[in-house]
Amino acid sequence: MIIGTVKEIWRHPVKSMAGDRLGACAVQSKGIPGDRGWALRDELLNQITNGKQIPMLMQCAARYREEPANDTIPPVDITFPDGTKIGSDSANVNARLSEVLGKALTLWPVQPASNKAHYRRNKRGARLAGVMGRFGAFRALLRAMTSFGSMNKDLRETFSREAHEPIPDISILPPEILEFTSPLGTYFDAFPIHILTTASLDAMTRLNRDAVWDVRRFRPNFLIETAAGIQGLGEPDWSGKTLRIGTVELKCEIPTMRCGMTMQAQRDLPKDPSVLRSIVKDANQSLGIYASVISSGNVKEGDQVQLF
Repeated sequence: MIIGTVKEIWRHPVKSMAGDRLGACAVQSKGIPGDRGWALRDELLNQITNGKQIPMLMQCAARYREEPANDTIPPVDITFPDGTKIGSDSANVNARLSEVLGKALTLWPVQPASNKAHYRRNKRGARLAGVMGRFGAFRALLRAMTSFGSMNKDLRETFSREAHEPIPDISILPPEILEFTSPLGTYFDAFPIHILTTASLDAMTRLNRDAVWDVRRFRPNFLIETAAGIQGLGEPDWSGKTLRIGTVELKCEIPTMRCGMTMQAQRDLPKDPSVLRSIVKDANQSLGIYASVISSGNVKEGDQVQLF
């Protein structure tokens, strides 16, 4: 079934900073080369951080000096909210990032999957949760376990949920996310590819016309211009199905759980809490879908998108 065409392609060189729009890209097993190639580590918390903890990150931007290829992560030039710039290879980059963002931070390229300490969450019980999360019985209990107590409080903070709002079902996430801040060897939240449709953005616009439903708030890799007649929030129904985009095949995994990053200010986008409130209320807490890569290839704007 043809569902549309590729309208926009996005790559984000530094996790939580503004992305680059690309006319075409390769897609490999770990997604678009260079996507989330860098991330910041909070040295006080001793773990990788992001825009949930440091919203001002979303007002910064980063660009590669040369195109990434395979597992090579080139240097980036970072632009701060005031317009000043610094390179990732500058001797004082960590001091400058810490000064601007108000925390003790270090900038890191993606590390090997074997460096588990680099990716591990600094939470009591994270290692045990990661081990237990590989067992179906434990994962089946997670929804009940997170409905009260400290786990509920932590998840409300992580996903910016108000007291009366539901929290996401984290049992559907990859088990390693319980122990690590990202899949090992990457800085992705859960899976290497994130997809969003114009139909979903249009649907949310109809539900909340006062908000700006700009694609940059949601940070997908591919924005799909849906074919005539396709309306509504369709991505959750794709779970388990296959997408063919250009010469790439993707497995649709799980709906994209949304957090407070969607409402934060970005360069020319104002802070707007109503964006997240609408997603929680009207879109079952999710917007878009995560995918893994079945077969590598190339994608360009205008490519046909098939769902089967």
